[in-house]
Formats: sequence, structure tokens, C-alpha cells
Amino acid sequence: MLITGTMAAREAAVAPATIRKWVQLGRLTPADRQGRTLLYRLEDVFAAERAAARHRTARPAPARPDARTPSR
Repeated sequence: MLITGTMAAREAAVAPATIRKWVQLGRLTPADRQGRTLLYRLEDVFAAERAAARHRTARPAPARPDARTPSR
């Protein structure tokens, strides 16, 4: 099933700009085009969503200075 970017965003519960960003980053590839509208496979959208979720959870937390250490 092919869907528009707007529909893809709705299905993945993200903003349409996120779909465009995934395309820009190479995480999602349009399957076809209808005029100027890019079309995506629903399964590809869900795969990109899972990859983005793994990427978010795989990053280590930024280092914070220890609150007990006096600052200079």
C-alpha cells in the first residue's frame, strides 16, 4: 500500500517534517511519485520509525558535571 507523506506522518505519529527528515537522512526512501507528491510504503515508514526509536535510545546521555564537585 502506498501512502502520502502526510498519511505516513499520521500513521507513525510524527510531524510531516520528520518524514521529510528521514528521507533526507536516507532512513526512508519514496517508493513512487504521483505528480509532485512522494509516496511511501507503509511497511517502510514503520521500519524507519523503529530505526529512529532505536537511534534515540542508543545514544548515551550527555555528561553532566557532578553536583558535589565545587565549580572553579
